[in-house]
Amino acid sequence: MNHNPNNYHHYIEGGPVIIGDNCWLGANAVILPEVKIGEHTIVAAGSVVTKSFPDSNQLLAGVPAKVVKKLDDYKG
Repeated sequence: MNHNPNNYHHYIEGGPVIIGDNCWLGANAVILPEVKIGEHTIVAAGSVVTKSFPDSNQLLAGVPAKVVKKLDDYKG
C-alpha cells in the first residue's frame, strides 16, 4: 500500500510483488509494489527496483535498478 498524496489518512492499494524461484535479494534492497522479478535474479545490495524484470538469469543493480549483467542458467 501507499499513501494517497492528497490525504495521508487514506491508502492506495497496490498489487502483489512476485519474486521468481532461486532469487537473491541483497541487503537493504527495496522492491516496490506490483513489481515482478523473474527466476534466478540477483538484486544487488541497496538497489531500488521500481519496475518489473520478468526475464530470468539476470543481475539487477542501482537506483533505480537496471540489468547490469546476464547470468548463466541456475545450476542449484
